[in-house]
Amino acid sequence: MAKTIMVVDDEKRLVSLVESYLTQEGYRVVTAFNGKEALAVAQKEKPELIILDVMMPEMDGYEFMRQHRTENNTPIIMLTARVDDDEKVIGLEIGADDYMTKPFRPRELVARVRAVLRRAGEKEPSAKVLRAADIVLDRDSRTVKVGEEFVDLTPSEFDILSALMSSTGRVYSRLDLLDIIQGVRYEGYERTIDTHIKNLRSKVEQAPRSPKYIETVYGVGYRFKRD
Repeated sequence: MAKTIMVVDDEKRLVSLVESYLTQEGYRVVTAFNGKEALAVAQKEKPELIILDVMMPEMDGYEFMRQHRTENNTPIIMLTARVDDDEKVIGLEIGADDYMTKPFRPRELVARVRAVLRRAGEKEPSAKVLRAADIVLDRDSRTVKVGEEFVDLTPSEFDILSALMSSTGRVYSRLDLLDIIQGVRYEGYERTIDTHIKNLRSKVEQAPRSPKYIETVYGVGYRFKRD
């Protein structure tokens, strides 16, 4: 299932913009326009991450974090219109995991969302066996079975398939996948991911030129098709 992100800001145009970018990346987005409303939405929707503005009517971001943190450990990215370090420090001390100063680039915010979710996920045990369509991937034995047959993958191919299958429907950029297999996001090498994907499709797809599982999202990256 797609991860749920809650966006909280009293600027409705900004909320709409951020929602559009996150939805394009495969996330489910819920919204609120002040801290009081956000408490109710968070209790109902149980988001995996919250993007939170500081200055809002009725209840500001600081008070929301104070109340939300009494019962939840949801990762929070704080948005602030101020550039002074004191405000950022206060937010981080209350419980924010990261912060961005307005105005910001939406794509950078999406990258921060991925990074915070990845760090949060590292704290929890991941599934050892992944199943999607007729593919079974075992992380412990590092084996992949398509239908009734095992297929041999290189380490990079295995790690890419593991990432794609762990979040079916989520779009991974080339830089995301490069980070997964190499631990770096160097743009000069991102096109090597295309070669890995081509080779991976030749091993797990019945018709590699018309892939059924590993989809290309043009201008963005790749995803494993959601059932």
